[in-house]
Amino acid sequence: MSRHIDNMEWHNKRMRAETRFRWYGRMALASAVAMLVVLFTSLISTGYQGFLQSHVRLTVTFDSAVLGIQEGTTVYDVGLSSYNALAQNALKSVFPEVTDTGDQRALFSIISMNTNQTLRAALHDNPVLLGQTAHVWVPASSTVDLFLKGKISGDVPESERKISDKQIAWLSALQQQDAVKTTFNTAFFTEGNSRQPERAGFLGAIMGSALTMIICLAVVFPLGVMTAVYLEEFARKSRWVDIIEVNINNLAAVPSIVFGLLGMAVYINVMHIPRSSALVGGMTLAMMTLPVIIIATRSSLKSIPGTIRDAARAVGASPLQVVWHHTLPLAMPGIMTGTILGMARAIGETAPLLMIGMVAFVADLPTGLTSPATVMPVQIYLWANSPELGFAEKTSAGILVLLVLLLAMNALAIWLRKRFEIRW
Repeated sequence: MSRHIDNMEWHNKRMRAETRFRWYGRMALASAVAMLVVLFTSLISTGYQGFLQSHVRLTVTFDSAVLGIQEGTTVYDVGLSSYNALAQNALKSVFPEVTDTGDQRALFSIISMNTNQTLRAALHDNPVLLGQTAHVWVPASSTVDLFLKGKISGDVPESERKISDKQIAWLSALQQQDAVKTTFNTAFFTEGNSRQPERAGFLGAIMGSALTMIICLAVVFPLGVMTAVYLEEFARKSRWVDIIEVNINNLAAVPSIVFGLLGMAVYINVMHIPRSSALVGGMTLAMMTLPVIIIATRSSLKSIPGTIRDAARAVGASPLQVVWHHTLPLAMPGIMTGTILGMARAIGETAPLLMIGMVAFVADLPTGLTSPATVMPVQIYLWANSPELGFAEKTSAGILVLLVLLLAMNALAIWLRKRFEIRW
């Protein structure tokens, strides 16, 4: 009887321990989900406004005398200061009572400093505007944009905000004339970086990341797959092979900044590849991704049953034919999954690229593999360190774009694994 009671107590104690363990797991899962919800809520609440931009409508008279356009000259031969004069005249026509120099300076700061480029592009796209008066929507300044989005409150004292009461009154007058609107910021996806938050775009970073990933994939995929195939299918077991395998596994755990130092020493100092280019960035990331691809490929090859190889050899296939026609095609879904995950890791790296100079401010879009470029994580890093408040929402918007891309790449890897995986 006593033994039966002891067994029951032991059984109840074990069940209570298992119940606690299950609750610990549920609590850990709930905590992880809560953290993800807080992260995405914070990013979305801040970042979605980075995809919006406020604009002010100006009634601009494209006076050839003000622009100084003569016979044989083009709109790009005219200095940008002349287009500034057009924008200033348009604002003066709306607020003729503003005559003080300081007030005029505050009035002109309502619109972006790059309004001159917008007017020049409008005249270039539609030359018949020369000598005519037309309505042109120009970007509002970053301060005005943040005020219209509610990021700057008008209830606080004037000394504690970057927008004055006079500027708020002028904006109210423009809003009553339906001359202010907030729309989708197409410039975020069509223009490169800028010193002005309202004109800063993400296209240059997207193109830089695309070129960098093309170089990285072109280098790492053939090298990684061929190395893994040789080690798994052809190399005889020896001390040197064991040393190589151990070093490959160790390289997969090396901090990424070490590869940046190696890339700077080899590609820049020895091979003299231009700094801050997609070519040197892709080759540096290839060194970092190569161990991951080798390990993933070897795991996929190991998962192929030995009977496949034996059957191929039995019908007279050579070792190369066994690999090329049987082993490698069957392992390709796993190889592609590992490659995509490795590339997803590479596209989010920042540290190795900082070491090779891709942290430089690059306003122009990259035109080739050796032209100056930046990538999405580095662009986000630069915006996060900018003192202007307007870059905060640009930072969150860039993070959202990068996260969507990473989630898409991981989803593609999962789909490939589910679609083509063969269970032996």
